[in-house]
Amino acid sequence: MVAARGVRKQLGRVEVLRGLDLEVRRGEVVCVIGPSGSGKSTLLRCINHLDPIDGGEIWVDGDLVGYRRVGRRFYELSERETAFRRAEIGMVFQQFNLFPHMTVLGNVIEAPIRVRRETRAAVTERALMLIDRVGLKEKAHAYPRHLSGGQQQRVAIARALAMQPKLMLFDEPTSALDPELIGEVLAVMRDLARDGMTMLVVTHEMRFARDVAHRVAFVDHGRVVEVGEAKETLAAPRSERTRAFLSSLG
Repeated sequence: MVAARGVRKQLGRVEVLRGLDLEVRRGEVVCVIGPSGSGKSTLLRCINHLDPIDGGEIWVDGDLVGYRRVGRRFYELSERETAFRRAEIGMVFQQFNLFPHMTVLGNVIEAPIRVRRETRAAVTERALMLIDRVGLKEKAHAYPRHLSGGQQQRVAIARALAMQPKLMLFDEPTSALDPELIGEVLAVMRDLARDGMTMLVVTHEMRFARDVAHRVAFVDHGRVVEVGEAKETLAAPRSERTRAFLSSLG
């Protein structure tokens, strides 16, 4: 589903991704772990072409992300073409980014109506099912200011799913939540994993990574240092750098 090959990305004078390679199989959950500033979030933004890459290639479901290749030359897609491709990739950020002036239902139906030009009736039916799925049936007509952080993040997940994506990207979705609210968001993600959704998750939740992920990729200084089966890698990492990082978590 995802193939990142030799990906390079520079932000200002800092080379954030330094020839990164990573693959995600269809239906697989891969958790990306590593220290802050190692390039994990930038990788997700590049997969969604929110940040154009400076070198290498990223493919999603057989399509080159953000570019069209003609011979040996690459041409960046138009904003319209990029938006069309991006609609097939759901992304959930650290911050919820809900529209404060819209209800839960309004937030969930907005993108399918505006981007996919679907009818309000069809989208509303699907949205209500998704809102129920994330456990917020009674909050469909509430506004974000009346929701807890965990509830808002579950709305953000429902909003991403409303576009019927083939791939879900999660960028530390629980990092902005109080500890007692983390479990309710992870429960929704576990449910998605059980249903076979392809997921790439940047997280510091090692228990979630061990229990839910098929594989774990450890990223440091813009490269994948180690990737392997989740339980095996977290219990007995091969790389000294991975061992040092996991030991630092306590």
